[in-house]
Amino acid sequence: MAKPILDDLVAIKKLDSQDMLASLQLLSNQIRQICQQVKAVKLPISYKKIDKVLILGMGGSALCAHVVKTLFSKELKVPVEIVGDYHLPGYVNNKTLVIASSYSGTTEEVLSSAREAKQKKTKLLVIASGNKLVAWAKAQSVPALIFSTENNPCRQPRMGLGYMIVGHLLLWAKTGILKFSQSQIKAMIKTAALYDTKFGVLTLSKENLAKQLAKLTNRRSVWYIGSEHLVGNTHVAANQMNENGKRFAGYFLIPELNHHLLEGIDNPSSNQRNLLFVLLESKLYDERVQKRYKITEQILQKNNICYDKYLCQEKDKVLQMIEVLVLSSYVGYYAALLKGIDPNLIPYVNYFKQKMKK
Repeated sequence: MAKPILDDLVAIKKLDSQDMLASLQLLSNQIRQICQQVKAVKLPISYKKIDKVLILGMGGSALCAHVVKTLFSKELKVPVEIVGDYHLPGYVNNKTLVIASSYSGTTEEVLSSAREAKQKKTKLLVIASGNKLVAWAKAQSVPALIFSTENNPCRQPRMGLGYMIVGHLLLWAKTGILKFSQSQIKAMIKTAALYDTKFGVLTLSKENLAKQLAKLTNRRSVWYIGSEHLVGNTHVAANQMNENGKRFAGYFLIPELNHHLLEGIDNPSSNQRNLLFVLLESKLYDERVQKRYKITEQILQKNNICYDKYLCQEKDKVLQMIEVLVLSSYVGYYAALLKGIDPNLIPYVNYFKQKMKK
C-alpha cells in the first residue's frame, strides 16, 4: 500500500521544486544567523530619541513587524504603525523612527516611502537582504541590517520569517523601544527546533497535528482566529495559506469578531461545506477572551460550521509565537502537497509584478 503523500518524503520532494521543506526546517538557523548579523548595525544615539515608529513593508516583509508589534503590545514604549503604501502619513517628522523592511530589497512601495522618509529627516533604518534598497541605504548613509539568505534555500521571502521577525525584534531592542535578552533568543531557537520535530515531515500523520489540520483544509476556505499576542501569527498563517496552500484564506480576531461575524456565518448555506475556522487558543489570553473562545465554538457548532482549534503548549508568549509560526507554516505547506501543488510557485503574483513593470 502506498504511503499517504504527507508521510512520503520522496513524493514530497518531487512536488517541492525549490526545497521549501529545507527552509521550513532551517527556521532555528535563520534566528541564530540574524542574531550574529545584527551585531554589525551601529545606530546613532539620536535614534533613541523618538516618539513613534513607522514600519514600511509589504507582504511577508510587513508580517514580521505585525508579529513583533502584537507580541509586545503591552511593553512597547511608543506607538507603532505599519504602512504598506508608496507614501508616508502626514504626521511623520524628525522624531519618527522609520524602518524600511523588504526581504528582497526590491519592493517598490518601500523604496518610494523610504525616500520620502529621508527627505523628512526621520530616524531611518533599513532591513533587507540586498538589491536596490541596500544600495540606496549605503549611498545615503542609512543604518541597515543586511542579512544573507543561505538558510532560506527556496528563496521565497515568506519563508524567511526567522530572519525578518527576529531581525525586527533585535532592531527594535537596539533603539530601546522594547527589551529582549540573549536567554530569550536561545529559548526561541530551541523552541523552533522542538516544534519542527513535532510538525515536520518525519513525524507521521497519526501523531502530527499540522498534517491532521492540513487535511481538514481540503476544499475549504480557511479562516484563522487569534487574539492578543498571537494576532500577528493569524496574519502570517492566512498569508502562507494563500501563497503556499493556494487557498482563499484570511483571519479574524477575538473579541472583535464576536461583535459582527457571528451573525454572518449562517449564510450562504454553502458555508457549512466551504468554511474552516482554525482557532489559535492560549491560556495566556485574558480570562474573558478565553471565555469568548468557548462560546464562539458553541455558535460554530450550532451553525454546523467546520472548525478546529489549537491550544498552545508553551508557557511564554514569545515561545507561543514561535510554536504557532512553525505549526501554521507547515499547515500551509502540507495543504499544497495534498492538492498536488508545488507550494513554491506564485504565478499570479509574478504575473502582476511583470505587468506593473511595463
